[in-house]
Amino acid sequence: MQDKTQSGKDKKRNLTLRLDANLIRKARVLAAQRGASISRLLSKQIELLVRDEDRYNVAKRKSLEWIRQGFHLGGKITATRDEWHER
Repeated sequence: MQDKTQSGKDKKRNLTLRLDANLIRKARVLAAQRGASISRLLSKQIELLVRDEDRYNVAKRKSLEWIRQGFHLGGKITATRDEWHER
């Protein structure tokens, strides 16, 4: 793989894929319909996939932290445990 620099800091690298010939044919048609290249279509989809996975992981970490901290739902405990369990 070769490094290619764009706008100074965005490093792009080439990636080779092996795909079914029929899939490639359909991808060419789809890319043409959208005015893009197959490479651009794949690049965009991978970016979306990675972004969604990153967002999911952030949300998961926050949710687990909230669960660990617990929630105060208001109200006051006015009786002891023994009072609740009197027979």
